[in-house]
Amino acid sequence: MIALVVNGARPDALEAAQTAAQRLQGRRIEVTICVLDHVNHDEVASALGHLEAEVYVSLGGDGTFLRTARRAHEMDRPVLGVNFGRVGYLLNEISVPLDEVVAATLAGEVPLERRAGLEVRFEGHGSEFALNELSVEKTVPGHVVRVAASVDGELLLTYAADGLLLATPTGSTAYNLSAGGPVLAPHLDSFVLTPVAPHLVVDRSVVLGGDQHVDLEVVGERPVVLVLDGRTVATLEPGAQLSVRRHPRWLNVVSATERHMGRRLRESLRQGHE
Repeated sequence: MIALVVNGARPDALEAAQTAAQRLQGRRIEVTICVLDHVNHDEVASALGHLEAEVYVSLGGDGTFLRTARRAHEMDRPVLGVNFGRVGYLLNEISVPLDEVVAATLAGEVPLERRAGLEVRFEGHGSEFALNELSVEKTVPGHVVRVAASVDGELLLTYAADGLLLATPTGSTAYNLSAGGPVLAPHLDSFVLTPVAPHLVVDRSVVLGGDQHVDLEVVGERPVVLVLDGRTVATLEPGAQLSVRRHPRWLNVVSATERHMGRRLRESLRQGHE
């Protein structure tokens, strides 16, 4: 079974999915198309939650890919991202028919890249997965949040900032880059801790090894919003604690085109400003 997950706001993506599905079915490959017309994250999760496939294919932008990747990771299956969005740093630009790439992926003829994700745990929830980043952000305009960050059980810093984020190598070119953090090579087993507009504290990022774990505690008087890959998960009150580590299961991403990191970065930054 192949699952084609389509951004419903992109008619060209839907047309490509329908064409690929017809051709794949002609090869006697079972296909289902899931169209995401929803903005609400719960509705998206519900739409994807029943999909069981050997390969997941995202047709849209980075947002569609992140949603699809979450389901692929949950099922421990590879995910292919095809760019029909504006930036698409995470995605492939395919020059051959999509059905050929999908069939080759199903046959194991296309290389896979292992990508590290984050496993996030906090009181009242089970394990949450993030491919790009975790961020804790302020809820009151004009005020900072205070978050104590510990690494491997030892206090690192207590940050006073607009927010604090932990980004994977995959997510290092997203919010982390906008906040002044470094770009990490996608294959690295590492992640980066970056403050957002810090106040009277060290304003540099800290790069950590993939085997390290980070504990975050909300201190001070104000709550924070917890956001995973752009999805608001919870409001955390003062005293709340988060435990974060590299998820023990890696995500397998289909590498259908050879695009080196420098070229991806140049193209994405250029497209993002057009």
